[in-house]
Amino acid sequence: MKKLLLILLFGALILTAQSVFAQQETLNVLTYSSFAVSEDLVKAFETENNVKLQFIESGDTPSMLNRAILTKDAPIADVMIGINNVLLTHALTNDVLDAYESKELANIDPAYVLDTGHHALPFNYGDVCINYDLAWFADKGLEAPKSLEELTDPKYKGLLVVENPASSAPGEAFLLLTIAEYGEEGFVDYWNRLLENDVEIVNDWSTAYYTNFTVGGGGLQPMVVSYDTSPAAVPFYADPPVDEAPTASIVADGTCYRMIEFIGILKNTKNRALAEKFVDAFLSKSWQEDLPGQMFVYPVNKDAVMPEIFAKYAVQPENPVMLDASLVEENFEKWIQIWNDQVLVNY
Repeated sequence: MKKLLLILLFGALILTAQSVFAQQETLNVLTYSSFAVSEDLVKAFETENNVKLQFIESGDTPSMLNRAILTKDAPIADVMIGINNVLLTHALTNDVLDAYESKELANIDPAYVLDTGHHALPFNYGDVCINYDLAWFADKGLEAPKSLEELTDPKYKGLLVVENPASSAPGEAFLLLTIAEYGEEGFVDYWNRLLENDVEIVNDWSTAYYTNFTVGGGGLQPMVVSYDTSPAAVPFYADPPVDEAPTASIVADGTCYRMIEFIGILKNTKNRALAEKFVDAFLSKSWQEDLPGQMFVYPVNKDAVMPEIFAKYAVQPENPVMLDASLVEENFEKWIQIWNDQVLVNY
């Protein structure tokens, strides 16, 4: 009799386990290829919510958004991570996101909440700035430039690598920075003066930093369009530890462009409740504190504690530039076309 009861009990446990396993859902998260998060946080969320997180990488940010737009009637994901302020209005006008006023918004500085309808919720920010090789400039007895205009000075000839704005988020930001500085009537002339000074143009940030930059890839250019947090990266990962960062950012007024990234729930998701839980988790203190070490960005949650190494090596600009999102949406494709037709054609 006892043996029979044990068999029945064991069978019931198996059926229960199978039932729980069968009920486990998958939450699909659309993001860009450079997205990163700690596995411990992912596993904890999965366990707590009996869900499998599936991250769908879709190249760069424009490619990710285009994919979301093309599939919005039958979305391939439930949540999208990584829309930036350059593409924010484009995402909103294409109606790919559902509104969600997360409880975590109470902990986020309102300055980063660009969408008051809460379709796109901010999760990080940073500034695109020019990074330079400290040792290279010291060896040459040359001071780093302090303005965009100085980059056209012959003494900096051939020293700068930038990214194509049509295929790179830092490239987008640098183009917008030049438009903010020189206006729609003057930015082409500025870019052509950069070309005369032998600026190098590559397709993406990885190539610029890890191939062309003298520090990142042993290349020929000691200046690269990157992020204000990039100088903290080498000391952060250094083993054994180093006392000094090999690079620094140019953070003078007019030289850095503010980038904010957003998370949102995709319209027509069939996992709305789980999507809300994920957004809440992603904006929470623990997930926000994970961002700096994973992606070298600043969290927007006011309670998140930054690694000390950022305060030591990552200098933030006092007055970063950021054009109005609606102005960018209205003109960005035109500006890219002008850049292609009147700048890239001369490269």
